Amino acid sequence: MSSPEPIEPIEPVASAVPAPAPAAVVELLGLDGRVALLQRVPQWPARIGRSPACDIVLDDAHVAAEHAELRLDAEGRVQLALLDTRNGGVVGRRRLVGGEAALLPAGGAFQLGGCSLRLRTSADALAPEQPLVVHPVRHAALLPALILALLFFQWIDHWSGSDPDVRWITYATPLLGPLAIVLGWAGLWSLASKLFQHRFPFTAHLRRVLVVVVALQALEWLLPGVAYALSLPRLMVLDSLAAPVAGAALIAWHARLVWPSARRWLDGGVAALLLLGLGLQVGGRQEQQYLFGPPYLAALPPPALRLVTPKAPEDLIESLQPLKAELARQARKDHQGADAEDVGGDE
Repeated sequence: MSSPEPIEPIEPVASAVPAPAPAAVVELLGLDGRVALLQRVPQWPARIGRSPACDIVLDDAHVAAEHAELRLDAEGRVQLALLDTRNGGVVGRRRLVGGEAALLPAGGAFQLGGCSLRLRTSADALAPEQPLVVHPVRHAALLPALILALLFFQWIDHWSGSDPDVRWITYATPLLGPLAIVLGWAGLWSLASKLFQHRFPFTAHLRRVLVVVVALQALEWLLPGVAYALSLPRLMVLDSLAAPVAGAALIAWHARLVWPSARRWLDGGVAALLLLGLGLQVGGRQEQQYLFGPPYLAALPPPALRLVTPKAPEDLIESLQPLKAELARQARKDHQGADAEDVGGDE
């Protein structure tokens, strides 16, 4: 009698263990693409809608009470399934209606009603941590000093053009008016920064406009004196060029705070507008002796400020001699024209 063959033990078949569901968040994006609200996905599937019973609650009248559901398929991919909704949704470029479903594309962007949403899971790569830049407060006394300088230049400008017995109340508008304009200008640029950068750097914008305005005021007072002291009247060309150049530089300086990533485009656009403005100014002064600046010094500082030796009157007369022949020719031409009109009238 043969012995029975040994029975080999049966190895248990390992059952497939489903992959754990990934952790995820749903981000509500603003008009500028930044995250306005972030909600954690508590479970899978996750229901989205206006109802407080939903896992992801959206405050949008164009979203149904239970609008959509985020599901995981057998391969672990995320699928957006629309429920009973009138407005549907968008995944990629595909428009979905109630009862339809679609896989979310790379990046996890989708739209429900008027809400732009983005799903981000633990399987997605995170951007590297950005360094925290803390700008130290430097030159704390600079801003008050600039404000005082602005008020001082406005005061001395009004004082030099007023009567000695003028009432002090008349200084209120010349002093406070420009300061209010400067504060409003800085406020508008700060609102632009708030809109695009989500911060309100009022002090930075105010400091920039004050630097430019005070520099222009100082140049307006110093330049005529330097031109007179050195006998260089054409130095006043800088006076007519300073305002447009400083204005263009100020706009570009402000814009860098609002749109820091578009500095080259901003600088190029402002430079093009500046050149266009200067070209129009040149075109309007073709018939004048000089393209920029006044033809002469309208106001002369005290003679004690003159550093160079003044020229003798004879030198001025000698320099005008080349004009004598041209003036005589123009006078003869005008005289001949007048005679021709008289002859025509007699006939």
